[in-house]
Amino acid sequence: MQAAYVVRVRFRLAPTEGRVSVDPSTFETTVRWSAPEPGSDGWLFFRDHCWHGEFNDPAHARELVADALGVPVEDASFSELRTDGAYLDALKAEVGADLTLFNAESTSEALSKYLGSSIHVVDEL
Repeated sequence: MQAAYVVRVRFRLAPTEGRVSVDPSTFETTVRWSAPEPGSDGWLFFRDHCWHGEFNDPAHARELVADALGVPVEDASFSELRTDGAYLDALKAEVGADLTLFNAESTSEALSKYLGSSIHVVDEL
């Protein structure tokens, strides 16, 4: 059972040594952030940081990614929750166990509110 939040990131290298320069100084990459097991600490990341498949607070998302990467992040955009079928089943079960956490009447409504259509089921991560 595996899943990861996939985030597209643009960051800048800012050398602290005056005799050092970089060209280009801006880079784009894809970050895969392991998703915690449903029900464990941190599993509500999608509820707390996403809305309809996008980051709900882009500035905060940039800070989170910058802290994780250790470089200044200029842009961070949520791409998808990439998951295997077992993780998605566990996620749905955990969401469905307490829909009040999501202010929703069904599991599909809850997942749609926060992740939109950005759930991508794959065989392997």
